[in-house]
Amino acid sequence: MQKKIPIERLKSGMYIQDICGDWMSHPFWRRSFLLKNEKDVDRFREAGIREVYIDTARGLDDAEGVAAAEVQQVVQQEIEEAVEQAQEPVRERTLAEEMPRARGIHAQANRVVREMMRDVRLGRAVSLENVEPLVDAVTESILSNGNALLGLVGIKNKDDYTFQHSVSVCTLMITFGRSLGLPADELREAGIGGLVHDIGKMLVPEEVLNKPGRLTDEEFDLIRRHPGDGHEILLGIGGVGEVALDITRHHHERIDGSGYPDRLAGEEISTMARMAAIVDVYDAITADRCYHKGMPATEALRKMWEWSINHFDRKLLASFMRCVGIYPVGSLVRLESGRLGVVIAQSSQDALKPMVRTFFNVRANAYTTPDVVDLSKANCSDRIVSDESPRRWNIDPRRFMDPVAA
Repeated sequence: MQKKIPIERLKSGMYIQDICGDWMSHPFWRRSFLLKNEKDVDRFREAGIREVYIDTARGLDDAEGVAAAEVQQVVQQEIEEAVEQAQEPVRERTLAEEMPRARGIHAQANRVVREMMRDVRLGRAVSLENVEPLVDAVTESILSNGNALLGLVGIKNKDDYTFQHSVSVCTLMITFGRSLGLPADELREAGIGGLVHDIGKMLVPEEVLNKPGRLTDEEFDLIRRHPGDGHEILLGIGGVGEVALDITRHHHERIDGSGYPDRLAGEEISTMARMAAIVDVYDAITADRCYHKGMPATEALRKMWEWSINHFDRKLLASFMRCVGIYPVGSLVRLESGRLGVVIAQSSQDALKPMVRTFFNVRANAYTTPDVVDLSKANCSDRIVSDESPRRWNIDPRRFMDPVAA
């Protein structure tokens, strides 16, 4: 049986099934392993990990531990209550109309960030002259139909992850900020901060940044230097706004003070930095890396809600989940009818009833003629019964996102 326990009751001989924290918050390569010595228990505490899951069938038990199924039931109920009132800004263009422009902006953004990061790694003078126009283009696309760019957020490859992650964080920060009603100048600053937040990683040796195995303590310290290094790089460039500087330095701070580099806690962390912490972790844990497989977006949100008691601003996290949806755009879902589909838009009435484009029938194990299903309509009798792993079905759901008028 899998149980959740606080770190205070962790001891050698227990089998760690999962760690309640994102991959950048701790130095352990694997999330599942037998705990063999007390030194590793100390490393958990030093990394700010507050809770873990243990597998009692593979290691020592804890009589006071809470069963994983019970935890998940509570988490799901809390999430549904937190995002009960879905909110969706008015869209000016259909998904089919906006998707071609969004693809062009997405590709351009990856080129701009790649060149900027390359210049930093090579020690060249860095220019941000292309950043503001790019952020403006991203913002315009999101204002027209945010589902288009959001549908591209999950498209990454391991080799270009750092560049593509920065573009995704930019997109998500603008989308998040818009849902909170931030004015145009603050949306721009949020987007710029998202685009440059990981610039300090270019000072981390590539063999450490992309190491597939367990990091040594020294290597983990190198990784944890990137927010401060990025802050220094941006100060050296000059002309970078305070919001972008703050996001770059503080996107790894945590509400309980366990983050880095400044160990800020609670209200010491700015709203923008708290937003960036949420967005950064969400995008990171849903992406495939050389050292882990990304999890489906819906599962990632459940995990983050569970961790939020220690790591995130829960009110902001609830707002983020309302913004992207319990089943975010691009998610693969199974309907009660046995159909698989990709979420292409959120509902303004019910976060559990997005618009889905179906394309596969699991009962027949066959592709079907694509069909758009608006689960929020009164005459729709179908519903989502589970989120699904694209890896399990060997399906890339995003190729079914367009051309669909939504």
